[in-house]
Amino acid sequence: MKKLISIALAAAALLLAGAAHGELVKFGNLVLTADGAFTPRTLPRRTFAPIEFKGRANLRAVDGGVPVALRRLVVDFDRDGRLSTAGLPECDPAVLAGKNPFDARSTCGGSIVGEGNATVMIARPGEPVFTAETELTVFNGQRQSGNPTAIIHGKLFTPQPEAFLIIVPIEKQAGEYRYRATIDVPPIAGGFGSLVHIDATIGRRYRFRGNPRSYVSARCSDGVLQTHGRFEFADGSIVDGSVQRGCTVR
Repeated sequence: MKKLISIALAAAALLLAGAAHGELVKFGNLVLTADGAFTPRTLPRRTFAPIEFKGRANLRAVDGGVPVALRRLVVDFDRDGRLSTAGLPECDPAVLAGKNPFDARSTCGGSIVGEGNATVMIARPGEPVFTAETELTVFNGQRQSGNPTAIIHGKLFTPQPEAFLIIVPIEKQAGEYRYRATIDVPPIAGGFGSLVHIDATIGRRYRFRGNPRSYVSARCSDGVLQTHGRFEFADGSIVDGSVQRGCTVR
């Protein structure tokens, strides 16, 4: 039976609008901590201004073993946030296949919209538990069905090379939230691995037709920026909730 836990979840701040301090969520054998921040916090009321946001999340098992694997993360973004890709180069995911982070960034450098790091814990039967790390790069991807996409790229080098290429559809929607991003986390190390840390900085300023633009921007129409996050795990557990963070009108 799926376990549904509805909470005001600071982990949703990993992708937009975070707290200045870490927050902790514990359920079953899993402990999730997250913190994040967007800058600047002072924004126009009606027009959109460029922002950059940073976030990190850590997962650990209470018993010290490998935590249950995260399978999907769905994030809805406040209507006071905006994504702009007009004039921004698109990266073809096919050209990134198998590349290490340095070569991937060299291949699609004009499409980079974020960078970060990830750590995984791997426990194969009969082998000692160990961790492996990779740099992450977020690229502006090719549009799908008229919607923008992002590409998350990384590569582990131990115990054997394993590249990750996650295409993230970003769908525009009506209602309280403007965008929905869906991240499907692939099996790690043949299903014996689990994500235990991720951090990212997202933001890109560029020019298009002589005008300055920003990949992400926001306004402060009501003093609050809000996101909704849904974390789905391999054991059927679901962490679902929203977070609000204040902003100041410029």
